[in-house]
Amino acid sequence: MIDRDGLPIPQRYWAVAAIWLAIAMAVLDAAIANVALPAIARDLHAAAAESIWVVNAYQLAIVVSLLPLAALGEIVTFRRVFISGLVLFVLASIGCTFAHSLWELSLARAVQGFGAAGVMSVNGALLRFTFPNSKLGQAVGLNALVVSISAVVGPSVASAILAVASWQWLFAINVPIGLAAFIVSRAALPDTAKSDRSLDWIAAGLNVLTFGLIFTGVDVLTRNGSWVGGVEMALGVAAAVALVRRSMGQARPLAPIDLLRSRLFSLTVATSVASFSAQMLAFVALPFFFQGDLHRTQVETGVLMTPWPVAVGFAAPLAGKLADRYSAAILSGIGLSALAAGLALLALLPSHAGAVDIGWRMALCGLGFGFFQAPNNRTMLSSAPLDRTGAAGGMLATARLTGQTIGATLTAILFAASRHGPTLALALGAVFAGAAAVVSVSRLVGNRRMISASAA
Repeated sequence: MIDRDGLPIPQRYWAVAAIWLAIAMAVLDAAIANVALPAIARDLHAAAAESIWVVNAYQLAIVVSLLPLAALGEIVTFRRVFISGLVLFVLASIGCTFAHSLWELSLARAVQGFGAAGVMSVNGALLRFTFPNSKLGQAVGLNALVVSISAVVGPSVASAILAVASWQWLFAINVPIGLAAFIVSRAALPDTAKSDRSLDWIAAGLNVLTFGLIFTGVDVLTRNGSWVGGVEMALGVAAAVALVRRSMGQARPLAPIDLLRSRLFSLTVATSVASFSAQMLAFVALPFFFQGDLHRTQVETGVLMTPWPVAVGFAAPLAGKLADRYSAAILSGIGLSALAAGLALLALLPSHAGAVDIGWRMALCGLGFGFFQAPNNRTMLSSAPLDRTGAAGGMLATARLTGQTIGATLTAILFAASRHGPTLALALGAVFAGAAAVVSVSRLVGNRRMISASAA
């Protein structure tokens, strides 16, 4: 058992190596599947529209299970959920490797998603118990760097593997990496206290219905405008209302209503949702913007996308280190203002814009996003009581996925409504980022004592 000052060195370094190796693998797997979809569809004789479920099954499994697995981590320890998720991820990767049909592959990907959720749901909590509180911001910043690098190299790794081997190797490569992470995790991860409560299975079921129905409803509605999507979303909202009502009377609910009663925590979550909405609005729109509006080739588009994640990798560790000393409300506000400015400047680019003009605007967006992410995530983790760290970590991941889903949905709507969809999406992203900046700075009002306590 450890205290809140984290693990001693060198155990701390081994533990964080296992955490970051696993999270990098989960992020990489989300990125490489997109690149492999055409090859998978051809090999399994599936329609392109059907092959999307190779991606959707993974994402859906993650989003419906984050909060239940975070709650389970508080009950049986974060270490146990993390390692179990890692084992499930590796076994599912083997299943993906030997899948002979799209149905088998999609099922294995769903199981893989549950494993990834086991890793993601307790990732933040494990960081809080691995590092001293005085270095938590630095740890969160480095965590953002790992995620950023993984997202950047994912498509390149997938392309390199597909150039010399079949798509099955994209999943087979997870086995040796996962086994290495498993061995180190068993030896080094912190062992935290168990809770005396049991998992609320009714709340878990309502959580699955909430996110599952809303996720699939949004997908159906934006793809073909079917009324079925609207019905699914309505049922998802009804499940969400039932979940909130059930959680209101509980001391430590699965859906962290207790934490959301804190003004600081709820504003931090709102900042995260709005910011990731802005990010996804941009990420979906930019390839279309570069190729359609700015007349760039596919290769040029890949190069022009690079400054954003590279700048995130530079800014996130620096911002995380500063967050251990200064107010996250101000740091995130500055970063989000830069992101809003960068997106607005991209939307205003003329069709003859040069690579340098595009590149520095993309870098400004990346610097802004990186400067927001680490301080905001640090606040979300540290503002929760120590025994609710799991719920805070689960909410951190849920806010990210919720924001990304909102951003992707709004982009699809704008694309369908106007031929200027990419430009409008960038402009709307700037609005979301600006709103997030305002929400972030508003945390200073009436919360000075709480902010000081969270940084102590």
